[in-house]
Amino acid sequence: MRLEKKATVVSMSVAGLLVIMKMTIGLVSGSIAVLASAIDSFLDLTVSLFNYFALHNTEKDPDDKFHFGRSKIEPLAAVIEGTIISLSAVFILFEALAKITHNRPTQHIQESVYVMIASLVITFALVLFLNYVAKKTKNMVIRADALHYKTDLFSNGAVLLALGLIAYTQEQLIDPILGIAIAMYMIYSAYPIIKEGIMMLLDAAIPEEDIQKIKELIENEAVITDYHDLKTRESGSHVFIDVHLVYNMHISLYAAHIASDRVEDKLRNLFADKRTHIMIHMDPYDDSQINEAENMYF
Repeated sequence: MRLEKKATVVSMSVAGLLVIMKMTIGLVSGSIAVLASAIDSFLDLTVSLFNYFALHNTEKDPDDKFHFGRSKIEPLAAVIEGTIISLSAVFILFEALAKITHNRPTQHIQESVYVMIASLVITFALVLFLNYVAKKTKNMVIRADALHYKTDLFSNGAVLLALGLIAYTQEQLIDPILGIAIAMYMIYSAYPIIKEGIMMLLDAAIPEEDIQKIKELIENEAVITDYHDLKTRESGSHVFIDVHLVYNMHISLYAAHIASDRVEDKLRNLFADKRTHIMIHMDPYDDSQINEAENMYF
């Protein structure tokens, strides 16, 4: 089993344990902050299940139906995860406003504190593990999952602090106010996940600094006289590069092919942490203007 899939199994197991702990004490105590954390853990469990499905399918080889594989499942999973985080934040916001309106007291604070301390320790260990996997594999799904649990880490700490303040001051408004703050932070954290996933689904070009590195690499190849139609896109852990390389018309096909292979090898080394797909078209002259005219009229 790949390390990424093992990470999702660990995430599912941890999320399931946290759901049971937090939901039980949240319902008993009536704390909106604890209940919000329980709902978020339940969504973590759902997302981890989806992530396992996503990673299981992205590793499948291209076939007759999916010629380019299923790498877009990774950004799709990230968009879904970010959306789920946002929706859970809206629910927490609603519950917090309802508690402010009805002024429901928080009970069993001591038990709630114990549960949140345990949740904090368990979540911290999981975040360390997921960050390690994300750094090692460069997988977008695991990176999004690590960020998700990192938001849980901050929210768990905030809930623990709120419970302590409620016990000390007896001020019940602390709980729903914290719930609102957690909801706002969750939405703020979900936005970049959703944005990056959507950009990948729309086949946006890779970052400009990476494009410049590609250009410099090509320009340093002596036998290449020019290049055009450089196109790039990224899909999860896959990078796609398409370019026309211009050679002197008197160069042999063999020599041009060897030079193109060198460029491919250098590009793969440039993106060593990604699965790189390179399409090079070898031109005996610069036909970029002809191509533009064809695209214009045909």
